[in-house]
Amino acid sequence: MRIRNMKKTTKMVLALCATMGLGGCSLDVPDLNRVDAEDFEQNPTRASLNSAASGLLIGTRSGIATQNGYVSLLGVLGRESYVLDTADPRYVGELLASPTLSSGSPAFGGNFWTAPYANIRNANTLLNAVEKVQGLTEAEKESYRGFAKTIQAMDFLVIINTRDTNGAPIDVNRAFDSDLAPIMCKEQVLAHIARLLDEAKAHLEAAGGAVPIKLSSGFNGVSFIQFNRALKARVDVYRQDWNAALADVAASFIDPTGPLDTGVYHAFGTGSGDTPNELNFNNERDVFVHPAIVADAEMQADDPATLDVDESKNQDDRVLRKVTAAKEPRQWQGVGSSYSFKLYSSDTSPLPIIRNEELILLRAEANLRLGNTGAAFEDINDIRVRSGKLAPLSGEQTEESLINELLEQRRYSLLFEGGHRWIDMRRYGKLEELPKDVAGHNVHKSFPIPIAESDARQGDLTCVATGS
Repeated sequence: MRIRNMKKTTKMVLALCATMGLGGCSLDVPDLNRVDAEDFEQNPTRASLNSAASGLLIGTRSGIATQNGYVSLLGVLGRESYVLDTADPRYVGELLASPTLSSGSPAFGGNFWTAPYANIRNANTLLNAVEKVQGLTEAEKESYRGFAKTIQAMDFLVIINTRDTNGAPIDVNRAFDSDLAPIMCKEQVLAHIARLLDEAKAHLEAAGGAVPIKLSSGFNGVSFIQFNRALKARVDVYRQDWNAALADVAASFIDPTGPLDTGVYHAFGTGSGDTPNELNFNNERDVFVHPAIVADAEMQADDPATLDVDESKNQDDRVLRKVTAAKEPRQWQGVGSSYSFKLYSSDTSPLPIIRNEELILLRAEANLRLGNTGAAFEDINDIRVRSGKLAPLSGEQTEESLINELLEQRRYSLLFEGGHRWIDMRRYGKLEELPKDVAGHNVHKSFPIPIAESDARQGDLTCVATGS
């Protein structure tokens, strides 16, 4: 993370200490090339604020596009993918075969906690520092606030998407020697995320829509406030606030007739200190497509000229665009695959955060759940035809059949972009419908709260279901 006043190692440990409220936590990690954290907190400048804001954007992609990262591991749990790493049996032995995920495994059950909390802590530090910088206009201060709170919402969403009903602390802007922040239940965490996004929107509007830094190439053509509303629409759907979802989708960058790939992406690079997209399939990684993705795909309405995946089938065009034959099919611990993803073809391939295609499907879901079946039917058919080259649905559809159809369209439209299949099947109570390719395999519902957090709380991980 590029925050010039904090060393990466220091930040992560400090964030974990803040999250757990460890009063005895102390560090002595000097960094002679950077201004220290205390100096930034006490004597921030416009330049250090900008550096910190840039670091927040970089921090959101930490652990997203690695083999043991967010997209990959949630893909395994949602049966989008396999990680067949013969040097590490846990990708199958723990993620699929074990009855539980280990809270002591920092790369598996304990993942997606320290890094997002570190970024949340950094955002709080920035928010506190904004008030101390001389010469900032009120509009400029509002731009920092809107930017930082949107980033915090993204990080909290990673945490609760992985922890689900285990909950998570949200009141973490505390001194290191204060009491532990209570673990709040899922509904309270999602409500907190929604509030952050709404507060951020108000700040950004007060700033005239401006953000304090130059955004990455991943924001090409999308304003930050539109991005904020797109994220809010996703959270609205997770909260089943269907009317809010329609309002926020309408305020986002949705374009029902525009390119489906328009959106906001994580940007990657290969320069010094930058982060590559490690899901690059040309590097012959150990990530494979779950065979059910190909086996379950519908046939296209028309016979395509060439078939890249399986010449005996006219697959959904999303499979043809995103999946290819593996260079070397692999079997490992009773599971195997002959397919690789071709979504990310280089170390600099962008990875979607949210796209126009998802916004159309979010609108379809909100309309469907509000009883506006005609509007939902139209959007679902639009994605079937435009993205999958499938024949449109016809005949009468029940709400249940349309929900199943919606989930199937989300499965292929959002394939291997952000754990959507696992999250979707969980929120509709359908996790047991995911395939188990070996007898005794399990479908995990959530990641555990890490053992360090449990130890700090003496094993009491009960979440609080009221208040914020």
